[in-house]
Amino acid sequence: MSRGTMQSIIKLIRPHQWIKNGFVLIGVAFSHRWDVLTLTSAALAFLAFCLVASGVYVMNDLLDVEADRKHPTKCKRPIASGAISVTQARLLAAGLALVAVTLAWIGVSPMAAALIAAYWTMNLGYSLHWKHVAILDVFIIAAGFMLRILVGTLGLHLGVSHWLILCGMMVTLFLGFAKRRAELLLIEGDADRTLTRRVLEHYSPALLDQCISVCAGGTIVAYSLYTMSAETIALHHTDKLVYTVPFIVYGIFRYLYLLHGHGRGNDTASDLLQDRHLIATVFAWIGTTLWLIV
Repeated sequence: MSRGTMQSIIKLIRPHQWIKNGFVLIGVAFSHRWDVLTLTSAALAFLAFCLVASGVYVMNDLLDVEADRKHPTKCKRPIASGAISVTQARLLAAGLALVAVTLAWIGVSPMAAALIAAYWTMNLGYSLHWKHVAILDVFIIAAGFMLRILVGTLGLHLGVSHWLILCGMMVTLFLGFAKRRAELLLIEGDADRTLTRRVLEHYSPALLDQCISVCAGGTIVAYSLYTMSAETIALHHTDKLVYTVPFIVYGIFRYLYLLHGHGRGNDTASDLLQDRHLIATVFAWIGTTLWLIV
């Protein structure tokens, strides 16, 4: 395999997006189950989700290849440009999905494998139809993150916290609607919104701003209530987690600043990795949280 082909494959599977699969590890982090077996299973679950997520990216590019070839920038994607053939892409997508499910089944649990298979199936439906349905498209994206959390809890035979599900749902809906808002900002003044994403013709800035506001407020309230709940205090033996709330609030406000002030938000993973404020906020939240609960 040539170096150019390998570079095209890496570009196609989008490894920088694997940071999103950190949601798989949240359940373990808050479970107090940090034995070697649990941590090893969590690492394998994370790896399996990275593989299936990359397989989904390849599948999406396969299904969108004709539209991408007509797009001014997406035409440079590996499949659309011809750097990776359709046959190679099909084999890669199938291989990644198969290895992911097998790894989850053998290394984690049948439940983890079933949830990962459900993620792939849901994304197939998303790519074929649901991504064109306003509001539902963002909820499907959020559901993908919920499946990540469930793989890292039910898949590892850990209890599922209702607070964890609620906070995860609100923050992923916030990021999903922010992504749609960023896409609208990107094509502002362009009469043909379908050139970028067909569903955008059903969205308006006012609607998305309202959805973002609701989800941002919901995330802050849900996480704040979680830190102060009797269940949380009893589990972690501390009532000090409330002091991590400012990191969540700052992170959300910083993200909104990047969205409206700098036109960011179209690629959450890249935004997180490129903004020093967000990086510092995430590490400060993780460090403070672990210091309080360990």
